[in-house]
Amino acid sequence: MNIIHAIILGVIEGFTEFLPISSTGHQILVSHLLQIPQTDFLKSFEIVIQLGAILAVVVLYWRRFLDIEILKKLFVAFLPTGIIGLALYKIVKIYLIGNETVVLWALLIGGIVLIAFEYLHTEGDQESLSSITYKQAALIGLFQAIAIIPGVSRSAATIVGGMLLGLKRATIVEFSFLLAVPTMAAASALDILKSFGTIESGGIGVLLVGFVVSFVVAILGIRFLLAAIRRYSFVPFGIYRILLAAAVFIFTA
Repeated sequence: MNIIHAIILGVIEGFTEFLPISSTGHQILVSHLLQIPQTDFLKSFEIVIQLGAILAVVVLYWRRFLDIEILKKLFVAFLPTGIIGLALYKIVKIYLIGNETVVLWALLIGGIVLIAFEYLHTEGDQESLSSITYKQAALIGLFQAIAIIPGVSRSAATIVGGMLLGLKRATIVEFSFLLAVPTMAAASALDILKSFGTIESGGIGVLLVGFVVSFVVAILGIRFLLAAIRRYSFVPFGIYRILLAAAVFIFTA
């Protein structure tokens, strides 16, 4: 793995992390396309560069992290994901991260779910983060936990879950951004602690490049999603997921 690979994957991570199309799934597919060996270092790289993306959230929404009530609800939402992620860490790292078949099926099924959801769901009426209850926060955390499966999309899982619980689209999108911070920070920290020995010679530089690129592009990705949700539904994202999965299935068959 080289610097060029790090830049490409950093761009992919930064732009897709907060879109309902799965950043991890895209990284896995692009890694296969670039013929990057599926080493433990690559798997760690794909997790750790998410720190760059979440730093963009901290920069853009730092005032939200000064609100104690929001922090408490983020903690409650993080707990289910943290517990499930910790319990299933080895299984996910060994069998799911890097598994292209799992990614493709998750993209396909997730795309169908997004489209069906948009046509069947009625918009809720909760307009502010302060209106989110602790019960809703915990349930959103359970929805987020589904995204331990590569290709599901953490943002899609939390957004759909929140809207099912009665939150308005813009409200749950913002909460999903904020929830990414403790979730991705914990996932990256856990992976660094468990996989530090897999960082090859020169790997620190590669990680730093991916981190910086991911941070810069994530700021643009967040602004793009915020603009998109004001004008469109999630149907285009669902169609994109289906077309991407179908194209890869066809060309790799």
